[in-house]
Amino acid sequence: MSDRHILILVENLSVPFDRRVWQESRALVDAGYRVSVICPMGAKQDQEAEATIEGVRILRYPLRAATGGPAGYLREYSLALWHTLRLAIRVRREGPVHVVHACNPPDLLFLIALVLRVGGARFVFDHHDLVPELFLSRFEGGGTLLYRASMLLERITFACAHGVISTNESYRRVAIDRGGMDPARVTVVRSAPDLSKFVARTPDPALKRGKPYLGAYLGVMGPQDGVDYALRAIAHLRDELGRTDTHFIFMGSGDAFDDLVALAEELRLEDLVEFTGRVSDEFLQICLSTADVCLSPDPHNPLNDVSTMNKVVEYMAMARPLVSFELTEARVSAGAAAVYVPANDEAAFAVALAELLDDPDRRKRMGEFGRERVARELSWDTSRAKLIAFYDEIFRSLIAAR
Repeated sequence: MSDRHILILVENLSVPFDRRVWQESRALVDAGYRVSVICPMGAKQDQEAEATIEGVRILRYPLRAATGGPAGYLREYSLALWHTLRLAIRVRREGPVHVVHACNPPDLLFLIALVLRVGGARFVFDHHDLVPELFLSRFEGGGTLLYRASMLLERITFACAHGVISTNESYRRVAIDRGGMDPARVTVVRSAPDLSKFVARTPDPALKRGKPYLGAYLGVMGPQDGVDYALRAIAHLRDELGRTDTHFIFMGSGDAFDDLVALAEELRLEDLVEFTGRVSDEFLQICLSTADVCLSPDPHNPLNDVSTMNKVVEYMAMARPLVSFELTEARVSAGAAAVYVPANDEAAFAVALAELLDDPDRRKRMGEFGRERVARELSWDTSRAKLIAFYDEIFRSLIAAR
């Protein structure tokens, strides 16, 4: 089939800022596919309405993230759906679309796929988040209306999909058990670090701000990401364990960023904690190369327990040991590269940090284990091969059907 065209739809983040979507897009282009992406504009980046970057055509629309509970999500998703449909029709008028590759949330993009199915397009569901569990975890009482609606939409999405890409085995089980998918049509493509971008650098002692140790956090700072747990654990480390010998750098941003900065001030952590916002790849590499221990404070909830956290594997790629709450998929990913403490126990998190800081040999063993595990089976090289094999099969079936 000439000019094999894949249209990727993503609403949650802009591209290339969405690292997983960007890695997938570039991998598919490198494999000979033509890739178009429709996504929102970023708040501080990716603001051009149209761009072609490294062979990937990107069409963007303006979108304001939801605020104010269920009504906010309704406004956000309605506007996103309208813009996505408008741009998808534009792309389709310019030439055939062979596959619509929709990334959730929300579980509404199957509607776009149904419109383009009239022209023969297949539908691939790239299952980034368990949306029903997201609402259970984010809203008190689960946001009853949102939860029920999301369960229905998830079932419809699976029913419409010709193939599903799951981010881990837990999500694959959901697709099969809850979504009724044929196991042969569900492939795991893990979000994974590109080891060419996670390389050791010469440590920079200045990042420790005159203290013996450095702790690091890398990732999104939303309501469900647990940075507030980490801050309270650091306060416990100081107030109950008497430790003021560690500086902590929090890299990243998100919906809760301002609230977390305010919480750090409320806890009087200004001398121990630093928020950098988004950072360059170079700073990230230097900071993690300098860090003695890394933080993965995602609390236990229905979503986090079965989700793979990018930061966990990224810490491992940089040979850093980490502390995590007890989560099913965190343990699957990290294994012996992490210390696990009881779910949501901030005091236990602080104790684990203190014990790791006092045991350099253990930190070294954990870091080496993590780096080796990523290099062997959790890097983007492994995920890319699975993605390309999945798409080669999708297009073989398309050709066979014609």
